[in-house]
Amino acid sequence: MSERPILMNGAMVRAILAGHKTQTRRVAKAVKHPDLGNVYAPGALVLESEPQHVIERACPFGRPGDRLWVRETWTNAWDEVRNQWTDPERYHYRADGIEIAHVEGMDRSPWIPSIHMPRRACRLVLEITEVRLERLQQISEADCLAEGVQQDEANGFDIEFGTHYSNSAVGCFASLWDSTGGNWKDNPWVWVVTFKRIEA
Repeated sequence: MSERPILMNGAMVRAILAGHKTQTRRVAKAVKHPDLGNVYAPGALVLESEPQHVIERACPFGRPGDRLWVRETWTNAWDEVRNQWTDPERYHYRADGIEIAHVEGMDRSPWIPSIHMPRRACRLVLEITEVRLERLQQISEADCLAEGVQQDEANGFDIEFGTHYSNSAVGCFASLWDSTGGNWKDNPWVWVVTFKRIEA
């Protein structure tokens, strides 16, 4: 078993905490893999036709049984009641909706970007249960729900408090994908990682 960090934004973190998100998609970049010889570029070589164990070994996020620890925007040592820095082992997470005021005399926000989160501050650990490679637009309605899309009987499908309404789960996910810097129309190859939350 190996363990790797993975970045998640606030909406993803909240969906995992609520038990709605059990899957994530990440653009498949070129990787070097011993079973394939040269550098593998998704689409240039048809990895999807390879045996499952080859696909799993090529996935940069790990294979079933491996773990991912979630990096999210965080801060530590802030006591909201006393309005001061305190215990360095006490952590707060922006995804929880906590408002921390700018500290007088500081030239930056007290929030620390997810990329700088150390393992000790992590609260979410995920165990990989399945990996596969596919085109982004192959996503099914069921997989959109596993990505955290929720059905709202009044307004259709939604993620994150009304920011990505659509009349289909796929349309909602496509809107979310574009909002995070991706391009749905490009239909890139993506790694699909299915996971379950375990104790951190």
